[in-house]
Amino acid sequence: MTITRRIFLAISGAVAANALGSNARAQKRYDSGVSDTEIKIGHTNPYSGNLSAYGAIGKAIQAYWDMVNAEGGINGRQVTFISYDDGYSPAKTVELVRKLVEEDQVFLIFQLLGTPTNTAVQKYLNLRKVPQLFVATGASKWGDPEHYPWTMGWQPDYNTEAGIYAKHILATIPDARIGVLWQNDDSGKDYVAGLMKGLGQDNEKKVVMSVSYEATDPTVDSQIIQLKNSGANVFFNDAAPKFAAQAIRKAADIGWHPAHYLANVSASVNSVLRPAGLDASQGIMTAAYLKDPTDSQWETSPDFVAWKEWMKKYNPNGNMSDSFNVYAYAVSATMHEVLQRCGDDMTRANVMRQAASLRDLVVPLLLPGIKINTSPTDFYPIQSVRLQRFKGETWELFGDVIANESQ
Repeated sequence: MTITRRIFLAISGAVAANALGSNARAQKRYDSGVSDTEIKIGHTNPYSGNLSAYGAIGKAIQAYWDMVNAEGGINGRQVTFISYDDGYSPAKTVELVRKLVEEDQVFLIFQLLGTPTNTAVQKYLNLRKVPQLFVATGASKWGDPEHYPWTMGWQPDYNTEAGIYAKHILATIPDARIGVLWQNDDSGKDYVAGLMKGLGQDNEKKVVMSVSYEATDPTVDSQIIQLKNSGANVFFNDAAPKFAAQAIRKAADIGWHPAHYLANVSASVNSVLRPAGLDASQGIMTAAYLKDPTDSQWETSPDFVAWKEWMKKYNPNGNMSDSFNVYAYAVSATMHEVLQRCGDDMTRANVMRQAASLRDLVVPLLLPGIKINTSPTDFYPIQSVRLQRFKGETWELFGDVIANESQ
């Protein structure tokens, strides 16, 4: 081969390599908050105030991204997780989310906690076309892609959960007289609406008393006394952790022992049942979609073993019996999967496309038989649960998986 020929081939190879490199670079598409080396994710949580028990979730999410970063990140990009304390105040949430979007320039908002807080920023985020993904609330409004295409829930919605309790009540307690405690916001109203829908018009009269409380109230003691005095023999306890624990304890103190259904958001053994007293918590029922960390049957399950190792290494100050740490790990794994699928098309529109195309996805710590499914018209990722009853120091599952994919 002549020198001229070799030079020509070398130049041709270099040109081709440069062309391929240019095409590869051209295929990378980034929106605000993403670069070749970083993905910025925004979050708010009540680390202080009456609902500060939920702060464990934000801390665990940070620990999850610490693990991801230590293992090389997502497609080579490190995750910067920016989390602020909003104290569960919608006005504060608005201020902080604007800061996250306009000053910190995050790529998306992930796992913002609370129904009133998410409601306060939903229109703003949708107008700005910033993903509001896998929000930490089960209100049914988060599954409305027609009106809010940039907002998606994650956990089973409250309406469905309460409807399942209603069906179980009707099937097992023929003389049910139901008392309801609910938080006076959209989440509480959603739970009550789901219960009434599940009971059906002919059975609505079974609800003999429904009382609300404010998130700023010191206690719910007076409400529990009212519910006992109503003659209710069934108690639907739709309360946030602090108030759920107060309700359980007060019911025991005044000798009220109804069939007790507890909202899943307050099913933590560590944050609710232990503070209330394990003796007072016996027999309480709730819906479950995640493996409970106090349930010994999961001890050898590979995902549970991996979670325990993660807790020891990355979240050592977290409590092993706190289900909020399980929740945070599972929802973060879902976000991780979506971002991984985006590849180098790191645009907000593509994040939503990937989030809305999850089929039979199994993430760590979901109960066996429960999978994540979404579509462009289905923004309810998890719509299956099992019922469980508290016995001794842990939850015991009973019955089959109950699915509702018809939203």
